Amino acid sequence: MPRRPLDDILDQPVAERLRALDEIWESVVADPELLALPESQRRELERRLKLHLENPDEAIPWETIRSRLLGSG
Repeated sequence: MPRRPLDDILDQPVAERLRALDEIWESVVADPELLALPESQRRELERRLKLHLENPDEAIPWETIRSRLLGSG
């Protein structure tokens, strides 16, 4: 059976796999109109946004989370 591009990614260290995941995700969300969002998910997002707006100091910036996940912080 021939190797797939995914096999090459899975052979990489975790930090490299997370970078690939980040790049794939960014390509998916580049056009949000293509993503169907069920009503249940929309309600959950609205609930979380409301919580955030009520307590903005509890949020951790994406850059901090990403840095921790990629092992560079």
